[in-house]
Amino acid sequence: MTGPVVIGSERSEAGLPAAMAILAAGGSALDAVEAGLRKCEDNLADHYVGTGGLPNAQGVVELDASLMIGSSRAFGAVGAVKGFPNPISIARAVLEKLPQHSLLVGSGAELFAEENGFSRAELLTEESKALFRSALRPSTESVEGERTAAQEGDERYRRTALELVNRFAPHDGPWGTINILALDSAGELVVGVSTSGYPWKYPGRVGDSAVPGAGNYADLRWGGAACTGRGELSMRTLGARGIVADLARGLDPSEACVSMLADAATLPDEFRAELRCLALTADGRHGAAAGQKGSVYVVMTETSTEPEFHPRRVL
Repeated sequence: MTGPVVIGSERSEAGLPAAMAILAAGGSALDAVEAGLRKCEDNLADHYVGTGGLPNAQGVVELDASLMIGSSRAFGAVGAVKGFPNPISIARAVLEKLPQHSLLVGSGAELFAEENGFSRAELLTEESKALFRSALRPSTESVEGERTAAQEGDERYRRTALELVNRFAPHDGPWGTINILALDSAGELVVGVSTSGYPWKYPGRVGDSAVPGAGNYADLRWGGAACTGRGELSMRTLGARGIVADLARGLDPSEACVSMLADAATLPDEFRAELRCLALTADGRHGAAAGQKGSVYVVMTETSTEPEFHPRRVL
């Protein structure tokens, strides 16, 4: 049995130290993943998760999040939640307090959050509001954070957004859902995902982050996986579940991630954009893949003094 380990997607470094502090003290993977993602959700500099997330086409921030436990494959998720800053904690409450269901969306998820004592808050910050109001402009430069260069699908998405929001543009900054996967000293594996989704999305759009098998999957026999980027492709391929199935077949984590991206690459998609994934096995091995060079994922173990950045395998 390996020692505890936690991995995450780009920008998860805002939360991984909090997650590892819990794991190093003998705490649970579930507590660690929730704590790590809450730190990310509360990071006002990040416009793709939690408070400060970029809004939908009506100027309203809608959040998705999920948690999955490897030993039981129990799953809790919320989608299109408005007015609550920490959807990962609401997703955990669904998992633990509403076991007859796995996914709540929209007003029902918000009612459940109120019933369980979660506090409402304004999610649209002045900075994200200013970004929402900025004029549409194509981006040919790599973006800070994930360093993803704009692709044809990104530009097509911007042109479609133009029709929805009257020349309002997606934010030209660090894109993407945040994934955190943790293995604790007791051998439990948990995968968590949180996002504000595509900027300027059609109201009510729920992406892969809230869908088991698509953006999030964990099976303690083999490992866990999560996806970020073009969520519609993850849903069409059941990407996270496919990665875990390949782990079960004996592929190493990076190979399994590349296999999923290769499958997604075969699908027709006029809005094709970057899709990334990462995986953590039940014995502590990890890996990740992306479609562009220079992409990384983040790792911490008991001996880490700070988050460590590892290169993703490139498709």
